[in-house]
Amino acid sequence: MLNHGECMEALLLAYGLEWLNLIVRWLHLITGIAWIGASFYFVWLDNTIRPPLPGSDLAAKGVAGELWAVHGGGFYNPQKYLVAPQQLPSELHWFKWEAYWTWLSGFALLVIVYYFNASAMMIDKSVADINTWQAVAIGIGTLLVGWIVYDLLCRSGLGRHDFWFGIVMFAFIVAVGYLLSKWLSGRAAYIHVGAMMGTMMVGNVLMLIIPGQRRMVDAMLAGRTPDAIHGQKAKQRSVHNNYFTLPVLFIMISNHYAMTYSHAYNWLVLALIMAAGVLIRHFFNLRHKGRVEWRYPAAGVAMLLAVAVAIAPKPPAPTAASADFGRVQAIVGQRCAGCHAAQPSQPGFAAAPAGVLLDTPQSIRQNAARIYQQAVQLRVMPPGNITAITDDERAALGSWYAGGAQ
Repeated sequence: MLNHGECMEALLLAYGLEWLNLIVRWLHLITGIAWIGASFYFVWLDNTIRPPLPGSDLAAKGVAGELWAVHGGGFYNPQKYLVAPQQLPSELHWFKWEAYWTWLSGFALLVIVYYFNASAMMIDKSVADINTWQAVAIGIGTLLVGWIVYDLLCRSGLGRHDFWFGIVMFAFIVAVGYLLSKWLSGRAAYIHVGAMMGTMMVGNVLMLIIPGQRRMVDAMLAGRTPDAIHGQKAKQRSVHNNYFTLPVLFIMISNHYAMTYSHAYNWLVLALIMAAGVLIRHFFNLRHKGRVEWRYPAAGVAMLLAVAVAIAPKPPAPTAASADFGRVQAIVGQRCAGCHAAQPSQPGFAAAPAGVLLDTPQSIRQNAARIYQQAVQLRVMPPGNITAITDDERAALGSWYAGGAQ
């Protein structure tokens, strides 16, 4: 039993972590918007610019394409050079810190939310009986191995064949998702697939795109003609990042949707949703080039509908006798209210998750459907079953809900 001072210290620590979570998550969202927005804009720009007329001044300057745009009351005329301008401008803007800070804030969130509380957020004893250090090692190892495999594939002969590279890379990511689903909780497996892809994306910026651009600038400063290969490699990695974006964005919000990561075939659910995102992104990339091919978004939407139907919850089976509410209240009080209370007693929680309170008879009845879905159907609550709720107790909650939640 903790004394008053120890309880206060634990509460302040949990409260501090909650604020740290909020600030870092806010930063991650802001920098992610900046990075993804820049990525989407430049891919659109590459796909939309039109080559100058032969013999024109722009063609003589080495401009590969240009376009006119209007935004915020002003007219813009961006131009892209085949390799580089004849003279390096005095001021050159680099797009890199959005990527770096998105990854740094995202990894910080992994540490705050998952690694500091691995027993609750990463471990599910019904999936694999591992300890916290093993779970964290699997998580970090996934990021490292993912980047190494991806980079080696890019540098191999396969990297010169975009379609087959995409197929092999997608198969690799799905395989990682499958393996993680056998080691970690579904929620942790999903987030680490996303973190692995995010690491590939920022690795492209840090290890190839920016260094290649620096070599081109250095060549111009030295009076040499830049090697176009650096720009070509950077463009390839930038396009990869573009296709990674929608799957990563889904994974970023997936923790709010236990129906996906809690499914028995959660890795397959993730694979289909990621494939739908890639197909939808491909549609927009083609559209920016002037090609409208509705088969791609149609296939993506069909995949999403198929997933929605496949994982749809089944209604509770009718029951002749409903569990006594007194027993239900005792189960909820022992297994759920440690987190879902005005003043949580579970270490690591300063406030009730999602603001859901289950510490009074009224609040239990108000949240009957949520209790049934999360604890009985999806079995994702308590997270990692940290309070050791039994199958009999889950069945009692189910019979109470099926009997009208009286």
